[in-house]
Amino acid sequence: MTSRVHLGTDGIARCFWCGDDPLYQRYHDEEWGSPVDDDNRLFEKICLEGFQSGLSWLTILRKREDFRRAFRDFNFGKVARFGARDVARLLKDATIVRHRGKIESTINNAKRAIELRREFGSLADYFRSWTDAKALARDLKKRGWTFVGPTTVHSFMQATGMVNDHVPGCFRAKPRRAAR
Repeated sequence: MTSRVHLGTDGIARCFWCGDDPLYQRYHDEEWGSPVDDDNRLFEKICLEGFQSGLSWLTILRKREDFRRAFRDFNFGKVARFGARDVARLLKDATIVRHRGKIESTINNAKRAIELRREFGSLADYFRSWTDAKALARDLKKRGWTFVGPTTVHSFMQATGMVNDHVPGCFRAKPRRAAR
């Protein structure tokens, strides 16, 4: 389905969604769909997908460095210790998305991430054990995570290479396995 491919001004065929924005193209070319093993990066990705809910991913991408600064580079051990003063500070930070529920969710999820790491050894080991976004979202919610609905979790799985959703014709698309 080549209509879902966008030919960039550089002549490279990419997934349609990144268009001609250089930041989006760089994200697509260098990150999106690539496996992530670092627990802090996994935590960052799932939190930013939650912040993206209802917004454009490009909005979040443009603010990513500010999010990293505000949330201590998504070191979930540090974020788990955030308290009411940190929430107040973050609600005043115009460089990030100032949504109380999403900020509090990130702090809550940091605590849950510590529990997952304790149980599974790493977030990477836990997340890699899943192939279905709805089932993963259900399990995360059962474990007390918030802002992790099926759409958010599917986007997280796409971003971290857990599913291959580069469209056919995109230079990063991997051959699909034939159905058994």
